[in-house]
Amino acid sequence: MTTTQLALLLGAVTATALVALVAQFIPAQPDLRDVLTRLSPPTRRPTTTADGSSGGTGGPGVEERLGMWAERTLPSRFLGDPPTRDLAVLRMTPAQFYGKKVLYGLLGLTLPALLTGFFTLLGITVPVIIPAAATVGLSVLLFLAPSRDITQRATTARAEFARALSAFIELCALERNGGAGATVALTNAAAVGDSWVFRRISEEVARSRYNGQPPWDALTSLSEELALPDLADVADIMRLAGDESTEVYRQLRARGSSVRTALTTTELAEANLVEERMYLPASFLGMVFLALLMAPPLLRLISDS
Repeated sequence: MTTTQLALLLGAVTATALVALVAQFIPAQPDLRDVLTRLSPPTRRPTTTADGSSGGTGGPGVEERLGMWAERTLPSRFLGDPPTRDLAVLRMTPAQFYGKKVLYGLLGLTLPALLTGFFTLLGITVPVIIPAAATVGLSVLLFLAPSRDITQRATTARAEFARALSAFIELCALERNGGAGATVALTNAAAVGDSWVFRRISEEVARSRYNGQPPWDALTSLSEELALPDLADVADIMRLAGDESTEVYRQLRARGSSVRTALTTTELAEANLVEERMYLPASFLGMVFLALLMAPPLLRLISDS
């Protein structure tokens, strides 16, 4: 890469950075969802995300604003379809998801150019084809990386939800065994825990009370939104208790036991998978140890012959 090409490349990177910096100070078009969220009562505002971090109630950040710009500007085929259910579990908006993809893609575009400029300053000549191929490959790889990251985080959040749900089911069973009604049992059980799972259920139960909707219908909607069939089963059991005033203590205990059994089975399968992965390095170490034992006599045989 010649000095002129390097100067042009560094100038393009600097100009891109300056444009991105100036764009942050330009008033953005307000997001309707964010405006409605800020104007809603506090009980309707998202307070926490699935990983326990607070999802602030202020305006959109840099990442979300970049995603809003991408939604308005870039073609939908280029961005791809957002994982709606996974984003709902993590309490992320599609704009945040797209913003993360665009940021990662820009990082992939600029990182090879910066490394090439650094090598050129050190006097190391790098063929143009190498940074060009690295730029394309790295930008595509980093652009697709958030999709996998969101899927993994959502899977972890659903597993955490299932663990907390087993405790929530037991609390509902205790409330029902103490004579509480179905709605009261759901409300009291959701108010016991302080994790994001209990807060999410408590928000849905409170919202259903304000909307004049049965809480089990709200939990069914939440289970469909987050792809959580176990929560839908709990809602069906409590619907049966609310509609027919039947005794559901045994059904709740049985459902809680089945959830815990499923969690144990999943964890055992993951442990077996990790154990199988450990066989290869252990076998390799064994082969190295045998090679060390066999090397001296083999070398003596070769030298004697």
